[in-house]
Amino acid sequence: MSAHAGTATAFRIPTMDPAATAECTTLSCEAGAAVTAPVVVATVVAVGLGAFLAFAYVHDAIDADRRERRRVLAERDAFEAFADRVAALDSAPPESTTSGLNGSAVAVRTVDRVGPAGDVRLRRVLAAYRDTVMSVPHYRQEYDETVTESLAAELGPDTTVALASDGTLCAGSKSALVRRGRRAAEARSSLADAIGEEIDSLRAFEDDLSRVDRRRRCLIEHLDGISGSGADAAIDVWERLDDLERECDEIAANRQTTLSDPPMSPVGAVDTGGDRGFYEYLYAPIDGPRYPVLAAVSELAERIRTDRDCVANRLASAR
Repeated sequence: MSAHAGTATAFRIPTMDPAATAECTTLSCEAGAAVTAPVVVATVVAVGLGAFLAFAYVHDAIDADRRERRRVLAERDAFEAFADRVAALDSAPPESTTSGLNGSAVAVRTVDRVGPAGDVRLRRVLAAYRDTVMSVPHYRQEYDETVTESLAAELGPDTTVALASDGTLCAGSKSALVRRGRRAAEARSSLADAIGEEIDSLRAFEDDLSRVDRRRRCLIEHLDGISGSGADAAIDVWERLDDLERECDEIAANRQTTLSDPPMSPVGAVDTGGDRGFYEYLYAPIDGPRYPVLAAVSELAERIRTDRDCVANRLASAR
């Protein structure tokens, strides 16, 4: 995992291989690559040719976003609890401290080695951090960092330097820890809101795609119910299917606009997709298409084209 340095960490995203994540700017490139990935092909084979997976891509993305939002909110609550616990601690008297937020970088390595004989205030700070931030259910799987590494990544390396060099909790360090802990919580809250916006957006696109697919199925069922050649009806259905394909193009264009204007653009994020670091963060770690809506549009458009070809064959046979 790569941490965003600074005192207002918004979120962490996996380090990407730039050569493997070059930005794709067309629907055929983005969605085509996604739906032909081995894991997706394997899934299609597993469920059978009769299943239409397009909406499963979007549904799975919504589920993944919900899980991530719960994790982010757990981190927000943990940072708030940490800040509250530090705020309740007594700081050391001025004559017992030396540096505030200064000190030797070498001292950072000693912060998490405070033993029973160490300063009780420092031990309580570290215990508070372990009991809150490092105790979220997903901490080991997601970060697996020492208390020193996590403090430095989330609240700034100077916090660990100051704590180690002072050997206690001075007033300046206490104030900084509380302020930065609350700032980290606020950043998580903003991220949770952004993920919520993405969930709402996915639901809206899912509704749009579902409406197009329902109309597609109604057209085919209507044509199948006509006896004889039904040439006039077939021509009408063919034209309406053509309209539905254009609607798919419009949905894809709308999603492209959304991708270019994410609800959050983290400062300093490892962003190998231009302005799409937010979407890399959400969808790169999960199995399935990197762009679930575009993958769904691609499959639906392909099904519409297949239906249109069948209607054309019916017209040809009727001549």
